[in-house]
Amino acid sequence: MRIHPAESRIKKLAVETPAALILFDMLLDAKGKSLIDLPLTKRRAALEIFYMAAGKVEGLKLSPYTLDREKAQAWLEERQASLDGVVAKRVDGPYLPGERAMLKVKRLRTADCVVGGFRYASGSRKVGSLLLGLYNDEGKLDHVGFTSTISNAERPALTNKLEALVEPPGFTGKAPGGPSRWSAERSGEWEPIKPKLVVEVRYDHVTGDRFRHGTKLIRFRPDKAPRRCTFEQLTPQTLPTNFNLLLK
Repeated sequence: MRIHPAESRIKKLAVETPAALILFDMLLDAKGKSLIDLPLTKRRAALEIFYMAAGKVEGLKLSPYTLDREKAQAWLEERQASLDGVVAKRVDGPYLPGERAMLKVKRLRTADCVVGGFRYASGSRKVGSLLLGLYNDEGKLDHVGFTSTISNAERPALTNKLEALVEPPGFTGKAPGGPSRWSAERSGEWEPIKPKLVVEVRYDHVTGDRFRHGTKLIRFRPDKAPRRCTFEQLTPQTLPTNFNLLLK
């Protein structure tokens, strides 16, 4: 929402959704000397000194860390809306530019969603992805994301089932918009269906009122009424935080 060419729009959103800088590593000291080859323990110490010297600066945050695996596990198990995952790093490791010298453990959750529409796969008349919805407080079905983890063996039968349910509007609240600059997803081309199908999907994070990434289809839920699929399943989101587990 903050990426917009109009300066007036940027100023408005900067007030409504202020940005923050979360510090997690330090590659140069105050004099410009490189810290890249130092072990993480020393880079972290330099970062903490820098952060304390900066004082209380609005929008500047220090990422927390622990050496205790059980504490890191507890971070994942807690229902913190801001928690995206735990990043595990070696305490004796240097900073390796361009290399993924860490392990990110995401906190995965599931939600039951209504299928409000679908898209055909590119260049095919078989289903490519399901469009997911949740009912808001006004009883309207809002589009919240998609899932495309459908096996080739399932596509023909699922396509027939979906085509038999095609009927506008699909989503009675927020509907899929135009193509996104972040995705090649053909968001303007979709088929609306009756809100009859419920699926359980796995997701890693929610941004605003949408799944931030594509979700993984777990199963269909013929036992659950579509109207029971509401936003109450999702914990309200706040500023994402990166927690770190430093490995000895």
